[in-house]
Amino acid sequence: MTATEHEPEREPDREPGGTRLIGGPGLLLVWLYGVMVVGAVSRSAYQIATEFDRAPLAYSLSAIAGVVYGFITYTLVRGGERARRAALVCCAAELAGVLTVGTWTLADPSAFPDATVWSDYGMGYLFVPVLLPLTALYWLRKAHARTV
Repeated sequence: MTATEHEPEREPDREPGGTRLIGGPGLLLVWLYGVMVVGAVSRSAYQIATEFDRAPLAYSLSAIAGVVYGFITYTLVRGGERARRAALVCCAAELAGVLTVGTWTLADPSAFPDATVWSDYGMGYLFVPVLLPLTALYWLRKAHARTV
């Protein structure tokens, strides 16, 4: 027998002894982050490919937002304590980015000739970009409390 035959089979959304992050409301978070990945990546890819010279900062920030959303989606689906901690860090960074870019777009609109995903705290996306990390941070902390 090989060493892998003695190991218990892992569930696809959990690390051994890990926390399941996509149960209940967590599934809605995964869905919303997935929608944001598609929205941010497709928007920024089109804008970078067709009119990058018009607003390079805005389009680059939207691409970065899409990558962040993608990583958070992956960690939520992955599950487990390490993934939960990584998602917490990314959600905190996402929230910092939304607050920074949102404030920057209000304070100096001339720096952004076109909107980013995080402009005006995500107003163009019905404020989902500012509400999503707050909700995810709450959910991830709650998921940790359930396992302690």
